[in-house]
Amino acid sequence: MKVAALVGMPGSGKSEVARVFQKHGYARVRFGDITDDEVKRRGLKLDEGNERLVREGLRKEHGMAAYAILNLPRIEAALQKSNVVIDGLYSWEEYKYLKDRLAGRLHVVAVWSPPEARYARLSNRTVRPLSAGQARERDYAEIEKVNKGGPIAMADYSISNDSTLDLLTGQADNIVRAIG
Repeated sequence: MKVAALVGMPGSGKSEVARVFQKHGYARVRFGDITDDEVKRRGLKLDEGNERLVREGLRKEHGMAAYAILNLPRIEAALQKSNVVIDGLYSWEEYKYLKDRLAGRLHVVAVWSPPEARYARLSNRTVRPLSAGQARERDYAEIEKVNKGGPIAMADYSISNDSTLDLLTGQADNIVRAIG
């Protein structure tokens, strides 16, 4: 079984690409579900401030590979039945952790989109919308504090999401076929 890990900045289209992989039979593991579940468990409102508080707390407790560590049991359980798509690989440390534990099965897919297009998408989404300023702040935090550039630079495949949803879907279909 194979694992495709999607990495990209917020609003780049990772979840849209994950849906394409799911259409091809991949089970989806969304790393951000750990954050959402913890925010809810604490009885907090699901918003950028509380999500950041939880993300930073989990990384302080488990290290920068926190989301890979906490999601590995879900990934391994899903791999018993099907290929897996990870929606939202973040840090360099997560990348290295998964490369070690999923040796030969992990394929990293970077999803890129111009900042202004991403900010427009993020401001229009119904769940967890972000203003352009909030989105820029999150970009900087993910680059400077979460080491997100490494997995993007080391990706096995890249998708440029700067046009239509049909073109994005076509690129994702091609990558699914390339992975095999």
